[in-house]
Amino acid sequence: MEFERKNKYDFNDLVDIMKILRSPDGCPWDRVQTHESIRQNFIEETYEAIEAIDTNDKELLKEELGDVMMQVVFHALMEEEAGVFDINDVCDEVCKKLIVRHPHVFSDTTADTPEQVLVNWDKIKMQTKSQKSQSEVLGSVSKSLPALMYSQKVQHKAAKVGFDFEKTEDAINKVDEELVELKSAINNNDAENMSEELGDLLFSVVNVARFIKVDSEKALYDATLKFTDRFAKVEALCKERSIDMSSASLSVLDSLWEEVK
Repeated sequence: MEFERKNKYDFNDLVDIMKILRSPDGCPWDRVQTHESIRQNFIEETYEAIEAIDTNDKELLKEELGDVMMQVVFHALMEEEAGVFDINDVCDEVCKKLIVRHPHVFSDTTADTPEQVLVNWDKIKMQTKSQKSQSEVLGSVSKSLPALMYSQKVQHKAAKVGFDFEKTEDAINKVDEELVELKSAINNNDAENMSEELGDLLFSVVNVARFIKVDSEKALYDATLKFTDRFAKVEALCKERSIDMSSASLSVLDSLWEEVK
């Protein structure tokens, strides 16, 4: 197999390498993959890139962006093999989109602030996607997003057309209302309503997060990370004091929890 080894590779080399891997004489694993079979890989690589951003690890970010780019090339190559489109068509599509959605840079539209840019962006997006109603705008939000992100984005788009609470207090009151309804469903042992009311409660909490300008996805992530850290400290204390964590009473564990806080 002909392949030129280099000290420095570029994007075209990545495309060529992926073609080699997918070829009959390439890699047996790469050759049999489909969009569906590597879907989860794409998600994982994206989250790993996000982790590099969160930890401000530049070397890791460089590596993880490469992995994300490889996934893009991989999926585009599958479509090239099927005669549908190739990676150049992907680049062409995104370049045209950037030019159309930035008329304040590439045309004669004016946008002096980031806020005005977003207003123009939304209008152009509706036009280019032939969206005639706000319901279509809400429906265009990707349903594959994590639930909190999906909820936050839908609420944000609805708020842009005035479908929103007037103030934070109203959003908080809605949380209280939904909590009462969830408690009622639990007391009635109504499984179907429990699920529905829990969803409504979570949706309302995301509303509050949006009003106070907190990213609900990150807030829950940070809370879970904090829980994990404190759990590890409680476990360490149990080991240090010869306490069997699995059989210790809740009051003992609560006491240790307060101690590590």
